[in-house]
Amino acid sequence: MGTKARPKQKRLAGKLLKIRNALGLSQTGMLYRLGAEDLISYHQISRFETGKREPPFIVLLNYARVAGVPTEVLLDDELDLPEKIPGSAPHEEIRRQYARRKKK
Repeated sequence: MGTKARPKQKRLAGKLLKIRNALGLSQTGMLYRLGAEDLISYHQISRFETGKREPPFIVLLNYARVAGVPTEVLLDDELDLPEKIPGSAPHEEIRRQYARRKKK
């Protein structure tokens, strides 16, 4: 019963780099914009953008929020980032619908 490694997304690194460049941020600036300075160092941003490492899920979630895209856009190699970043954030609508259902 061995465990297989999770397959890596081939386009994730490029998407993360595109987000940072579109926002006009340095790697340190991106770290602060992600609110992840307590989780990772700015050196990790470079490793994420070159595909040497994958960000933790909470950092991916923050990338998606900063870019204004659903996390699915980052994780799915078949989906492209929008031309304009930050984009609209339909994931916020999903959260509101879930919260409404939960209150009933």
